Amino acid sequence: MEAASEKILGYTVVSSGLGSCLETIENLLDSQRTALPCCQLALCLNPHSYVESLHNPLFSDTLHHADWLVPDGAGIVLASRVLGGKIHERISGSDLFCGINKLLEKKGNTKVFFLGSTEETLKIIVRKLSEEYPGIQLAGTFSPPFKSEFSEQESNAMVEAINNAHPDVLWVGMTSPKQDIWLYENRERLNVLFAAAIGAVFDFYTGKAKRSHPFFQKIGLEWLPRLLRDPKRLWKRTVISAPVFLFHLFRHKIFTTFHQSPPFS
Repeated sequence: MEAASEKILGYTVVSSGLGSCLETIENLLDSQRTALPCCQLALCLNPHSYVESLHNPLFSDTLHHADWLVPDGAGIVLASRVLGGKIHERISGSDLFCGINKLLEKKGNTKVFFLGSTEETLKIIVRKLSEEYPGIQLAGTFSPPFKSEFSEQESNAMVEAINNAHPDVLWVGMTSPKQDIWLYENRERLNVLFAAAIGAVFDFYTGKAKRSHPFFQKIGLEWLPRLLRDPKRLWKRTVISAPVFLFHLFRHKIFTTFHQSPPFS
């Protein structure tokens, strides 16, 4: 069974909610590796990643080829509502991480690998994971170099470390779009059933970064406390990406309303 989806400004986004999304991933984890053409990918779409994809063709191609492109952001939920879609809840990287870990804990005999962040953060993740999900086996961790692009040798070392560990699930916590593109470019070489690019979740999980209060998450303003805490890093998402996304959204709505032919494919 596949999760239901709908088009948001040209991208095919999961529309059936977290529960249904997790169910399809659980079915995948019950399958055989030999039955799959390559590693299955879950990526996140939000207004900022949409705007980033406008001037990055490789990132756009990456998002188009995700097996699960989840609505990570109140802006995507709003877009669905404006376009008459059925998305009623956002699915964040943290939602995927917690939900899938609960599935793995219940299943037992499954192994996970963590790629990204620092050795210090990875050690905290390992310790916390063993405490909260003792039924999950740790296959391994790898802290890649902190650089905008990886050399072929560096990517080969990362792929080799992952494949030698034989994980079922790969969590990637680097910056976007670097994490997404790396997964897309190497998916056919990864001997993994499922991989997800979850960015800041590594820091959220270890407590190095603080998620916004559940109240702000519920009303679609999770970005606001984060912006106030770290304006230097996040201002672009609010000041530039959000207005551009809204412009594209309402342009698309007006175009389809009066011309019956969307400007996005």
